[in-house]
Amino acid sequence: MFLIGQYDSPFVRRVALALRLYGLPFEHRPWSTFGDADKIAPYNPLRRVPTLVLDDGEVLIESTIILDYLDELVGLEKAMLPRDGADRRRHLRICALASGLGDKAVSLLYERVLRKEPLALWVERCQAQIADVLGVLEAERAKIPTPYWLGDRIGHADIAVACVIRFTREAHPQLFDAGRYPALTAHSERCEALPEFMEIVQPLAPPKG
Repeated sequence: MFLIGQYDSPFVRRVALALRLYGLPFEHRPWSTFGDADKIAPYNPLRRVPTLVLDDGEVLIESTIILDYLDELVGLEKAMLPRDGADRRRHLRICALASGLGDKAVSLLYERVLRKEPLALWVERCQAQIADVLGVLEAERAKIPTPYWLGDRIGHADIAVACVIRFTREAHPQLFDAGRYPALTAHSERCEALPEFMEIVQPLAPPKG
């Protein structure tokens, strides 16, 4: 199977890290949604990433769907998501908040790069949403004494948060103050020190029109 998308996307990186941590072999095709849209279109008419093409030709789109498939593939015992109950719901909530933060951080980057004059109202809204989500995630992580969100084993929530924190710090450094978010900073640094994170990483490059 092959994964389409560049690792400077927190969503592509999140999927690639899950593949690597699960020990699932894959080919990486680092196609850009801007420069390589025509290559992506035959697999995903939305021309979005991540897109995962399976060995039999089936195409999976959107990180949540792809990760659901990977969890099913490796089985319940190995899956990086609790199988049911309150722990599963808490884990999914953190994933949802991280994904939403990523969406807003990406939108804000596009607004800055692609518009000659960014729309002030939209910028302010995105910045407020980013700040509020960071505040909630900081408070949640600060209450947890374990290395990862649900204990000693890394999970999808940990990966999602680390990926969007790195993206936000690179794309909008003025919006992430390490002194204001010490728990998130420590979490990010712990994850980024793992061999898989050091392998699967790409410095953020501004999108090209």
